[in-house]
Amino acid sequence: MDARLNLFENPVLSEVVKRIVAAGQPVAESSLPIEVRHLVEIRASQINGCAFCTDMHTKEAAHHGESSVRINLVATWREATVFTEAERAALELTEVATRIADAAGGVSDEVWANAAKHFDEEQLGALTASIALINTFNRLNVVLQQPAGDYKVGQFG
Repeated sequence: MDARLNLFENPVLSEVVKRIVAAGQPVAESSLPIEVRHLVEIRASQINGCAFCTDMHTKEAAHHGESSVRINLVATWREATVFTEAERAALELTEVATRIADAAGGVSDEVWANAAKHFDEEQLGALTASIALINTFNRLNVVLQQPAGDYKVGQFG
């Protein structure tokens, strides 16, 4: 399978990708735990059917020490006992924000309050930005039919 357009050779898309990556730098520098960032990236990618991002972020999570049990249970986090309450709140916010069109009124006050119990304002900002950024990457890759399976850890820097 070949992608419809090459993200790295197309003059517009390559510039957009560089800017999205740059927009993620404050998230990477924030105090939001890397484990939470990985869970968010994996879950949103699963929901959006983005095989490329799911491949990338599961491999990156494993490389950073995430267990295969937790990686394999992200899609069923509600029934899994391996996630902290903070991680569960982040996954809930990720799901609602990723499926924003399905929720009348968007993210409920209850979902937001649950996340706010576990994360400070800086972390909530990073969590929100992380969800928005991964959804952007998911949409690019799904539309362009980016093939998955060959990602190597650290491939993009």
